[in-house]
Amino acid sequence: MTTTYLLEKAYGSFSNKTFEAMLRTLCKDLRAEIRVQGKTTRDWVQIEVTGEDEPVALRLLDREMGLAPVSRENVGKFSALRGKIVNSDISATELHVDIGVFAPRVYDAVVPLKRLQVQLADGKSLPLTRLIELFSLIDFAPLHVKILADLNVDKGMWQAELSEKQLLQFSDWLKSNLNRLIVLGASRKEVENAVDRAKHFRDIVKIEALGPFEHALVCKLGTDAVGLMPRLGSHLRRASFAPFSPRKIKEIVGW
Repeated sequence: MTTTYLLEKAYGSFSNKTFEAMLRTLCKDLRAEIRVQGKTTRDWVQIEVTGEDEPVALRLLDREMGLAPVSRENVGKFSALRGKIVNSDISATELHVDIGVFAPRVYDAVVPLKRLQVQLADGKSLPLTRLIELFSLIDFAPLHVKILADLNVDKGMWQAELSEKQLLQFSDWLKSNLNRLIVLGASRKEVENAVDRAKHFRDIVKIEALGPFEHALVCKLGTDAVGLMPRLGSHLRRASFAPFSPRKIKEIVGW
C-alpha cells in the first residue's frame, strides 16, 4: 500500500466519488485499487494505492496526472514541473505557482513579471494584470514552469519561468486563431452537459482537456468566448471561466 499526492486539486465540483471513478477508468486494465483519502491544506489530492499492480499504477498516475514532489528536496534547479496558479491577485510583480511542495512547509515557484514580459509580451512593459487577462493566468489554471535557481529559503520560493512546453501550448493556441474559453473546476462530463443544455454545441469545435477538472473549449471561427461565459456559467455555477483571444493578444503583444 502506498499513500501519495497527485498534482490535482480538490476544488470546484470535485468529489471523491467522481474523482475515484476517473482514476478507476484510467487504471481499468490494472490490478490496483485507488481511493481518495483527503487533501492537503493547499487542496492537493491524497490517494491510497493498493494491489498487485501498485507500482505500475503509480507510474501511470505520475505520467498522466503527476505526483506532487511534497518535499523541497525533490525539486532542483532546472526542474520542469506542472503546477497550479495561486493568489494571482496578491502581487503586481510576480506570479505564484503552487508546485505541490508543502512538507514541512509550503514553497512556491514564482515567475517574475519581467520574465513573463519577455516570454509572453516580447519584452513590452505590460502590467501583470494585463498578462493574466490575456493568457488566462487565473487561480487553479495549470501551468508548466522551469526552476531557474536554487530555493530561496528566506522567501519561501524558487524563481522560475514558463517552460518550453507551456510556451508551445500558447503558441499553438495563437496559431489556431480560434478563441478558447478556459473552464476550471468542472469535469468533462459536466462541461459537455453544460454546452448541450445551453445549446452551444454548434459553437464549439472541441473540448481540450488541460486536467481532470480543467478544460479549454475551442470555439468555432467567429464565436466569441466571452459571450459564452454567462450562458455556460448558469449551468456550471462552481466553475471559473477565462477567455483566451488570439486576436486580442496579437493586437496588444504582436505575437
